[in-house]
Amino acid sequence: MVQDTDTEAIQRRIVELQVEHRDLDQIIDMLTAQPGFDQLQVRRLKKRKLQIKDSITLLQIQLEPDIPA
Repeated sequence: MVQDTDTEAIQRRIVELQVEHRDLDQIIDMLTAQPGFDQLQVRRLKKRKLQIKDSITLLQIQLEPDIPA
């Protein structure tokens, strides 16, 4: 079971990751709007964005209470 302090820490981390995810989205949009953008850089940013999304999902799962079978 997740303690209250742990829950707060997890929720803060989720918010931090969501902000980073949103920032990466904006950066990717700006880069791809430029002619001759660096495709490798965009690919790396998209990969990081996906990793962040996965981290958010894992943290959200930790917050959900166990449901008896």
